[in-house]
Amino acid sequence: FSIASPEGFDGLGCRGGGREEPGPGARPFGSASELGHWVTSPPDIPGSRNLHWGEKTPPYGAGTPLGGAGLNEEPNLGAGGPGAEQLNRFAGFGIGLASLFTENVLAHPCIVLRRQCQVNYHARNYHLTPFTIVNIMYSINKTQGPRALWKGMGSTFIVQGITLGTEGIISEFTPLPRELSHKWNLKQIGGHLLLKGLTHVIAMPFYSASLIETVQSEIIRDNPGILDCVKEGIGRVVGMGVPHSKRLLPLMVLTFPTALHGVLHYVISSIVQKLVLFVLKRDNSHNLPTESSTSVQSMLDAYFPELIASFAASLCADVMLYPLETVLHRLHIQGTRTIIDNTDLGYEVLPINTQYEGMRDCINTIKREEGMLGFYKGFGAVIVQYTLHVAVLQLTKIIYATLLQNVS
Repeated sequence: FSIASPEGFDGLGCRGGGREEPGPGARPFGSASELGHWVTSPPDIPGSRNLHWGEKTPPYGAGTPLGGAGLNEEPNLGAGGPGAEQLNRFAGFGIGLASLFTENVLAHPCIVLRRQCQVNYHARNYHLTPFTIVNIMYSINKTQGPRALWKGMGSTFIVQGITLGTEGIISEFTPLPRELSHKWNLKQIGGHLLLKGLTHVIAMPFYSASLIETVQSEIIRDNPGILDCVKEGIGRVVGMGVPHSKRLLPLMVLTFPTALHGVLHYVISSIVQKLVLFVLKRDNSHNLPTESSTSVQSMLDAYFPELIASFAASLCADVMLYPLETVLHRLHIQGTRTIIDNTDLGYEVLPINTQYEGMRDCINTIKREEGMLGFYKGFGAVIVQYTLHVAVLQLTKIIYATLLQNVS
């Protein structure tokens, strides 16, 4: 992540007072206002801005998808004691960490059930509502144990790491921009989206192996190693490893739908995030607290716009691309000799024996044999997942509001 330094910043005004006097040849600041107040933590965790009182974050120029400037200025939180200040910074980090924990750990059972329903062409119960999903989740947990709902979680983290690493390496050795500044043009956008597409294509075999781990029934599943996802992905590329059936689709057939889904998900989530963040910042700008304000609400409101925008962006992208994701998962799982749980009963297992010839044939077959709702099998898991996310964010907000009130 690259953070542009403000004009006139030479590193002497960093927080903490590490150096009292400028070294030889250094230009002293004319006034305290020239320090710029640009102090942030790495933007890996949404909401973890860790600002001092009165400081501002850099604009959204180089550190956010699809550019956009000036949307990320934090409101002035007012003055407070050292304890309140420290807890306030810790609150931003903790709220963002709780959001990431919910997305990647707590919501994993929903992802497992969602994927199993998507690839189960046998299913008569489409699980379009959260009530049936919760019921089948309970049945699987009762018959197979809690591990059945958290299977494949390690491989999902590995795929995320491979994706981030691949994107960084490609952007370092090619002119394709990893981030867009606020002065973007069509050429930069095209190169940026090309980078995203290439990243998803390179990570595709590992994504396939991770998908198999998450949908494979725990009843017949061996205990996979943490790096089995990497081994299976490499084996898929070189044509070695676990034997597959003749119905296995070549990686070239999977390239277009995989890249299409990845790029569209990124574009939709980026646009929605920008719009929501713009609306929230505009509303907050009409009600900025004064310097002497110690309102707990203003402290928490400084961190929540980004989290709300990120939440809305992921939700909109997942909902809009759910049919395409169903097609993509069925193409990836075909011919891998995968056996999944029976999502109608919660016990027993079913083989996957589809014979799709490609993306178009898969779409036509689902529409003909399962109807339009067949593209939304397991949609109730999305509702459960994001409802859980909202509940955790609200609970975290209440906890930190109580702590901040006690300190103040």
